[in-house]
Amino acid sequence: MDVGQVLTLTAHKFPNRIALICEGERMTYREFNDRVNRLANGLLCLGFKKGEKAAVLLFNSIPLVEIFFASAKTGGVFTPINFRFTAEEVFYILDHSDARFFIYGEEFSELVEKIRPRLKKVEFYFSIGGSASSSAMDYETVLKESLPQEPKIFLSEEDECQLMYTSGTTGKPKGALLTHGNLLWNLFNTVLGREEKEGETSIVIGPLYHTAALNNHFLTRVAMAGTSILIKHFDPERVMEIIEKEKVTVISGAPAVYHLLLSLPERQYKTGSITKCTTGASILPNETKERLVKLFPNLSGIYDVYGCTEATPSICILKAKDSLKKKECVGPAVPFLEVRIVDDQDRELPIGELGELICRGPNVMKGYYKDKEATQEALKGGWLHTGDLARMDEEGFV
Repeated sequence: MDVGQVLTLTAHKFPNRIALICEGERMTYREFNDRVNRLANGLLCLGFKKGEKAAVLLFNSIPLVEIFFASAKTGGVFTPINFRFTAEEVFYILDHSDARFFIYGEEFSELVEKIRPRLKKVEFYFSIGGSASSSAMDYETVLKESLPQEPKIFLSEEDECQLMYTSGTTGKPKGALLTHGNLLWNLFNTVLGREEKEGETSIVIGPLYHTAALNNHFLTRVAMAGTSILIKHFDPERVMEIIEKEKVTVISGAPAVYHLLLSLPERQYKTGSITKCTTGASILPNETKERLVKLFPNLSGIYDVYGCTEATPSICILKAKDSLKKKECVGPAVPFLEVRIVDDQDRELPIGELGELICRGPNVMKGYYKDKEATQEALKGGWLHTGDLARMDEEGFV
């Protein structure tokens, strides 16, 4: 099993179900898979090889997720770039990742032209949303000129699938290499931990260059044959309008997102379709959870998720039944992951004592790209050292 097959299987089972909604465009799973295959075959014709990096600089959009799956189906390594990065930061990632293929949105043309003379490793440029030029291939033209058949590339769970760069708060960004197996195990953990159901409609608010939005929210929805509504720019009023219009059932966001939704002026939005909220990045206070129940009258569950890029990202999930009673907790470890709280010598600490959270399991990254020293430090003793301080109670809740 590989990540590309997640889309292939869903498209075969539910070809006419809506997969994507974005900026007024709607796309079925058949159409989505067809376009992904065309892109995959187009890339292969250009010499895209297994292990090749597909670097992307885009806002949340349909092409972004098409590139993700096309890369997965061809054995490529999807490498999304934070669209908030400066030109120098974008240059660093393109150079460090050794990407030969670079796909970017028209909005970033000026930034790309600024760094292009120094991009010695990039050979193929693709522009989305702009007019074709001698300096970049037109994305849609590549799709039109390619075949829709499934690519015949043999892949295993050990093959690399994503190169996700961290924010670089302690120096240059580090690229976490995630395999097909990492993503699939994270998918299992997320589906079980968040008690996912088939056919839900969710709104993807977070940026898809981040593992939470891409792997937990979007990929999970594809696996469960649901509909993903991709938001290019977060606007609280627009989100509420979309919830009402599209009858969204699942919303995911950091606490700041929910605070902004709750701070909107009083208006009678029809929000009864929402049955689930998921949150992460920081603790969502109980007071906010109680206010969300009023905002979404049919809300049946709030799920708190803790994780990090290096874990693809899920580490702990606090299920709905424990959401209010386990105050300031992020839940027990997800099903196929082991978590410990340790001291500075990696000795496991007694219940309730403060220490570093470490974890191990099949969703933990392969390592940092071209950084052996950082990899050895992060994966010391076979455990991912998160650097986060936490306590564990007698029931195993962090």
